[in-house]
Amino acid sequence: MKEQFLLTPGPSPVPEDVRLVLGKSMIHHRTDEFQAVLKDVHQGLKYVYKTENPVLVFASSGTGAMEAGIANFFSPQDTVIVIEAGKFGERWVEIAQAYQLKVVTIKVEWGQPFNKEALKKALKENPAAKGVFATLCETSTATVYNIEEIAGVVKENADCILVVDAISGLGQDILKTDAWGVDVVISGSQKGLMLPPGLSFISVSPKAMLLLSTAKLPRYYFDIKKAHAAYAKDDTPYTPAVSLVRGLQVSLEMIKQQTIEKRWELYGKMAQALREAFKAIGLESFSKSPSRSVTALQCNFDSGLLLKKLRKEKSLSIAEGQGHLKGKIFRVAHMGCISEQDIVKGLSLIEAGLREVGYKDFKVGESLKRFQEVFHG
Repeated sequence: MKEQFLLTPGPSPVPEDVRLVLGKSMIHHRTDEFQAVLKDVHQGLKYVYKTENPVLVFASSGTGAMEAGIANFFSPQDTVIVIEAGKFGERWVEIAQAYQLKVVTIKVEWGQPFNKEALKKALKENPAAKGVFATLCETSTATVYNIEEIAGVVKENADCILVVDAISGLGQDILKTDAWGVDVVISGSQKGLMLPPGLSFISVSPKAMLLLSTAKLPRYYFDIKKAHAAYAKDDTPYTPAVSLVRGLQVSLEMIKQQTIEKRWELYGKMAQALREAFKAIGLESFSKSPSRSVTALQCNFDSGLLLKKLRKEKSLSIAEGQGHLKGKIFRVAHMGCISEQDIVKGLSLIEAGLREVGYKDFKVGESLKRFQEVFHG
């Protein structure tokens, strides 16, 4: 099978240094050797999250930590408010309903920015609300949301916590957990953290920790009390994904060496340059509040045909639209270890694919030229 060139918003490419560690001989997890790795990982996650709160590690996809972000802090029939602006906002709604919570949904048109006045209104109309759920980067629309502003509204409600899905955005889109006052932040391994799928993470503020003793929803594997008790000893309550954790140690060190601030700057420039590159060949960004992690492009042809052609004939994987946007947009990631050279290669292949599906009204190489002009401008 031919190796795929990934410009997808998860799984994202895995750097060579990380792959070398993933292939090492297995070690036992109840040893000083592994606990030293886990201790290093815990500190590295705090750095990336910009928090002094514990960041707990689970062996699951990001959705597992999303479930933990509901099961540990609430009781049946508690009222929660979900900002639903895409497929992953919908996932918050679905998990909350599965746990028998009363869900108040603030629907945001896909790709549009969020107006904090809608949240103020929802909290005023639902004073008993125990939680607000938001998304840093809504991957389905390539849209980033102003979590700092949302946190400022939630902080005015002493009995309410803010839970944020940062699965796609962490590492590229700016997130300052403590400075902004975010109570719970969810992320996963296969995006900005440059690993295969299989790890999820959840940070927990002191305010959120207080709710653990009163929450009555059922949990077992995703029990934050158990995970937090083990965390204090640089351990895990159940068998961890040992190889992935060792790989994470390497990827976190790579991020620290570069600094998270420089990564925010790099991917901000890369995202802007990519949007301008596509605009140069007539394709406009879908999002009105575009992310640093992924770009969505509107198209007047079936994007599914383009994706199939790129994957089968050019070994390039990009992402389809989701829900009602299926066939109407395509998405290109710039996250993790995706570089300028990767984007240039990707643009060349996408230009070729566009011509082959009948979109030809542009000069060959124009997107590459514009990308480099903006990126280096």
